[in-house]
Amino acid sequence: MFDQYLRLWDLIPDGSPILSATSHLLPVKYQEREAMLKVAACAEERRGNALMAWWNGDGAACVWAHDDDAVLIERAQPASSLADVSRSGRDDDAMRIACAVVNKLHAHRSPQRPGVVPLAEWFEPLRSLSAPADPVLRLCATVANTLLREPRTDEAVLHGDIHHENILYFGARGWLAIDPKGLLGERTFDYANLFCNPDDHIAVDPLRFARRAALVADCAGLDRRRLLQWILAWSGLSALWMREDGLPAQTRLSVAALAAGALGLAGKR
Repeated sequence: MFDQYLRLWDLIPDGSPILSATSHLLPVKYQEREAMLKVAACAEERRGNALMAWWNGDGAACVWAHDDDAVLIERAQPASSLADVSRSGRDDDAMRIACAVVNKLHAHRSPQRPGVVPLAEWFEPLRSLSAPADPVLRLCATVANTLLREPRTDEAVLHGDIHHENILYFGARGWLAIDPKGLLGERTFDYANLFCNPDDHIAVDPLRFARRAALVADCAGLDRRRLLQWILAWSGLSALWMREDGLPAQTRLSVAALAAGALGLAGKR
């Protein structure tokens, strides 16, 4: 799967491959620079690759080569991750860094926007649930439908999967995003997944949650209540997907409950 690109782009393997169901990665050397070759194995990853190329290094890792199935991007430095920053007691700093990166992505303007998925379509699995038994999921679905019926005008091309492992350190270029999903919709959505990360003990701490909500609203210029609504909606969608994959979803549901409480919706169905 890598050989054609090693020849096409004159690459030298520089590490072991990383294989998943959705993409295949290989550390390489490109013109004496450290790079990462990523070959998509599904439509979602192809869309993300095209979005990385569209951003052209503006808030995201630089793309040095791109075709329908693969991208060649600059390689992050083997330094502390944004998750490490948060876990070291500097969670405020980690959230500020993440907001600065997302703000830059949203501000990017360039013609010939790549194909993206509307948020209404992204949320369809949650919105179409028929009377979910879990009261938290039921509330998440209700709020998601309300948000998507009443869209705001601040529409942007969205990363779609902003969390602490998708913002990496690139040395002199600072912190940059990788691995987008490629969505389109209200920009507030892109900050919601930060609240489910990087760890359970950070994400579900009530005081930390309240601090994060105030900080992100300020750093990103967001309406705090609208942010809490998107956190509630996103946590429900993420919990639904995790359950479908047989994974524990308690952190997502706990974050949803914190958002519901902050909105004065605790106990409502």
